[in-house]
Amino acid sequence: MKIKKINFDFSVALVLPVFLSAVYANEKPASELSVEELLNVEVTTVSKKAQSLNDAAAAVFVITQDDIRRIGARSIPEALRLAPGVDVARINSHQWAVSIRGFNNRMSNKLLVLIDGRNLYTRAFSGTYWEQADVMMEDINRIEVIRGPGATLWGANAVNGVINIITKQADKTQGGLLAAGGGTEQTGFGALRYGGKINQSTAARAYIKGDVRDENSFKNDQDAGDSWQKMQTGFRLDSDYTSRDSVTVQGDAFYNWMRDNTMLPIIKNTRPQTLSLLDKSDSFGGNVLFRQKHIFSPTSSYQFQAYYDFYQIQDIQRQENRHAIDLDFQHRFSVLDRHDIVWGAHYRYRHDQFNFYPAFAHIRPDRRNDQLVSGFVQDEITLIENKLWLTLGSKFEHNDYSGFEFQPSVRALWAFHPKHRLWAAISRAVRTPSRAEHDLSLTAGITNAGGLPLVVRIEGNRGFGAEHVLSYEIGYRTTAIKHFSLDLTAFYNDYTRLRSARPLAPDLSNAPNYIVQPLVFVNEHRVHSYGLELATVWQPFSWWRWDAHYSWLKMEYSSREAMEEIGQSPQHRFFVRSALSPREDVDLDIIYRYVDRNIAIGVWRPVTIKDYMSLDIRTAWRIHKDLELSVVGQNLLQSHHQEYVNPAFIKPVEIDRGVYGKFTWRF
Repeated sequence: MKIKKINFDFSVALVLPVFLSAVYANEKPASELSVEELLNVEVTTVSKKAQSLNDAAAAVFVITQDDIRRIGARSIPEALRLAPGVDVARINSHQWAVSIRGFNNRMSNKLLVLIDGRNLYTRAFSGTYWEQADVMMEDINRIEVIRGPGATLWGANAVNGVINIITKQADKTQGGLLAAGGGTEQTGFGALRYGGKINQSTAARAYIKGDVRDENSFKNDQDAGDSWQKMQTGFRLDSDYTSRDSVTVQGDAFYNWMRDNTMLPIIKNTRPQTLSLLDKSDSFGGNVLFRQKHIFSPTSSYQFQAYYDFYQIQDIQRQENRHAIDLDFQHRFSVLDRHDIVWGAHYRYRHDQFNFYPAFAHIRPDRRNDQLVSGFVQDEITLIENKLWLTLGSKFEHNDYSGFEFQPSVRALWAFHPKHRLWAAISRAVRTPSRAEHDLSLTAGITNAGGLPLVVRIEGNRGFGAEHVLSYEIGYRTTAIKHFSLDLTAFYNDYTRLRSARPLAPDLSNAPNYIVQPLVFVNEHRVHSYGLELATVWQPFSWWRWDAHYSWLKMEYSSREAMEEIGQSPQHRFFVRSALSPREDVDLDIIYRYVDRNIAIGVWRPVTIKDYMSLDIRTAWRIHKDLELSVVGQNLLQSHHQEYVNPAFIKPVEIDRGVYGKFTWRF
């Protein structure tokens, strides 16, 4: 029988850091980077070139490998909780809702996610399958989180942000690493990676990992039946075969075994009914990527990248197959020492095939090919040397769903003091339609109308077009106070042509068995949103660091129907982390989160998720420089709590408290 409750004295957790700091203080760093060094971390996602975070004219946050290790993150969404302005809600053992600046959902359609330049956004339902977004956590170099539009460089669907997971080069992962552990919820996991030199200029690594997660709970304390198992393997090869040329080849393959309690509305034998069962869902896929870089001079270089990606998902609702081929070229050069120009061209070909449970839904055609062709240009202009920069650019693309789209932006950065930066931006971005929004016909639910069963039917619309946003941002960064940094961003977004569901005339052809109420996708909703994001770092001692961030978001809807169909993200979110190293070989991290109430999109009506607080604690002991033992407690304040619901006909699940142990051995 599962142990659902763990006795825990939280007064100890609160007092322990202070006690240990007094007893064991030893001037050893609690983080690999100082406060000042954190703002000088290299980022590449903002401008598609290497630059200091402090010099980026965007709301950017970097999650380092040290951050990931110290909080004990077992997945990328868990690591993303470290970033301000990012709404991370766990739906069940294998699903997350992740968004930036609102519009959170299982398939958040206004967020672009990349792993080493490979786009994870799926055209099927517009969003990211987070159970497929995985790497070996120890191999992540950093995660760059861009809040706000990034469409000028990255294209459609980078509406509210871009998340770029960047893994380490192969020469940084030499030798072996074995990590394994288990506990109450994360019942078992393990990862093995080995890297070596092929020759003086070429290095490679390979890994294999597996995870087993136990089921969570329903509100009534019953088991939710949402267990999850996953296996994944991959490799990476990097070669600097000349002083000016480098090449990377990498790939991954995965298999997921997932379980869910499903309620599926169907029409069978002319009778509407709800099918309730434990659904077995499997998915598998893989990718291979090639990237080549050439340096002409210190101010001129190009990069060519190509990858193939595929996946298959099979559950009671549907079988989904998707293949993608992606080609990308970009060139950077300087003119007159004042213009830093980057331009590029991009082509993507995709093929999909669907097979839905016929009593539930159908899609026409069941196979479809689509293409995307795009180009971009951006010019960073130095107006005053080392003081003032202006960046102008735009993306131009054509897709087979909404046609031609352009996405310009204007950014400015003013370094009026060596320790102060002020930036501002105006951007336009679009979210292009999904395959489902164009071609799917689906039974959304069954209710009663005047004593007759009423079947609500969602109908795709080939006339459904792109959603638009015009975004205004202003930000400020400073390290004027010693050992303290502050990053503040304010924004205002005007969203137009958002998706809505327009009711059509009821279909009475099946009466008296049932009546059908069709709803068709159209672009009729509008939302204004505005907010603040504040991130601070304070390191009073080299062995003790505090990170805190607060996000405030306000959304104003054009109608009540818009709020009910879009949902509402938390208005307030607060995060604080204490990273303490009382001894050179001991770490203690305490993470507290507060998430305000939010409204999720339900099958029939919006579902209100209560506000909640969460406490995670990790302690680690390095027995030897190559061997570390750690214990992690997650969601310690409650036996279980709800963070979000999956609108795709899955019973609402609450996330359980959990504890797990882990050892990491490098050899």
